[in-house]
Amino acid sequence: MGRTRPKTKKVKPVITENTAESAAPPSVPALLEKAQELIVRCECELAGRFASRVLEREPGNVEAKEILGVVQLETGELEAAKQTFLSLIPPSPGAPSVPPPSAHLYLAQLSDDDPHLALKHYQAAVDILSAQLKGKERAVDLVGATDDESELKRNIVRALIGMVEIWMDPSYDLCFDPAAEKTCEDLINLALQTDPGNTEALQTLASVRMSQQRPDDAKACLEQAWSQWKDLDLDDPRLPPIPSRLSLVKLFLELELYTPALLVLQGIMATDDQEVEAWYLEGWCFYLMAEQAQESGGKLDELTWEDLARDARDCLETCQMLHINQEHPDKPLLEHVRELIAKLEALGIQPSPEKEGSDEEGGWEDVEGSDDEDGDVEMS
Repeated sequence: MGRTRPKTKKVKPVITENTAESAAPPSVPALLEKAQELIVRCECELAGRFASRVLEREPGNVEAKEILGVVQLETGELEAAKQTFLSLIPPSPGAPSVPPPSAHLYLAQLSDDDPHLALKHYQAAVDILSAQLKGKERAVDLVGATDDESELKRNIVRALIGMVEIWMDPSYDLCFDPAAEKTCEDLINLALQTDPGNTEALQTLASVRMSQQRPDDAKACLEQAWSQWKDLDLDDPRLPPIPSRLSLVKLFLELELYTPALLVLQGIMATDDQEVEAWYLEGWCFYLMAEQAQESGGKLDELTWEDLARDARDCLETCQMLHINQEHPDKPLLEHVRELIAKLEALGIQPSPEKEGSDEEGGWEDVEGSDDEDGDVEMS
């Protein structure tokens, strides 16, 4: 009987970025798609390598340059990112006749030392996006964005809001310009004409109304903005991003609208219970409520000021822990947290004793003091 021939196992070759050259080279669209996927997954350095491979084959590829610029931003190479985005704007050699609006938007954010230049870039982005929206010109889409009408409108609004924020920023002389107030009004009106009911535009308008000492009008704007998404599920794509919701909470707190602030924070923490700023704002909210309770006889919504102060300390202690563990960059926030904890300590307020099997600190639900299941809140 002859010797049995040993079976050989066929191994499928693994094609990686480094070994892909041995097979048919991937197409430029495939490399760009992979780079975009890596950007979404926050694997920026690897995304940059894929973008660089595209640029080796097509040095003028606009989308690859955009991705490379984003990678440079994410890795802290700000000057390199600025040069990359500038290479996409005429009169830079090889720049497209109609630059991608994202290049202007990023350059606006990178021009924080020159508000006039930042405004110029924002306006250029608005002009390109508006022309694109009207169908008069064909422009390169934003990285990862779609070219549908709603996305274009949102991007226009964000650029207009960026301009308003520059005009309102007290660190620039523009806020003292006699034309500042009217300019902000015009920009916000244009934003709301472009995308009626846009929640970010309404929040910005509320901020302007507060600077004009018109709190009732500010409340009306916030109510209109919040009512559009407060009943949405947490996974609904129409829900504003967390930074936008945190901005709304800050406005609520300025207007002493504590219950809606806590309701918005509940939704944020249900999505991400490691969000440092959310814990800070919840602690700050309870602290302000405790102060109000002291001023009104010791109670607020049937809760004693001591209960509210204890809730505040619990949230602030959690915020401090997360801030340190995450090495969060916002140092002034941590300083304020420690200042508030020291004040609560001086008042004799200690953290709640930990209970085995208990949920995270908080208890905001009790503050509402209402059996209304749909969570509606009268903002008057």
